[in-house]
Amino acid sequence: MAKKEVQFLVNVEPELRDQFLAVAAAAHQPPERIMRDLIRAYIAQREIPNAETIAAIAEVERGEFTTHSDTEELFRTLGI
Repeated sequence: MAKKEVQFLVNVEPELRDQFLAVAAAAHQPPERIMRDLIRAYIAQREIPNAETIAAIAEVERGEFTTHSDTEELFRTLGI
């Protein structure tokens, strides 16, 4: 695990902080770990292209994709 060398101060409402600390305690997780995980997830979801997009591109390049003749067929496939 990387050494933590900086602090990141965030201003939030007291009620939000109290709720967060209570949920973290109930989950037996240090709040710091949860915040690091949330920051990592936020970054991963917004990387361009993100891992999900890279995987989808690779599937298409391997010919592993499905086409639909129209939106109605797509919606039926998706169960919408």
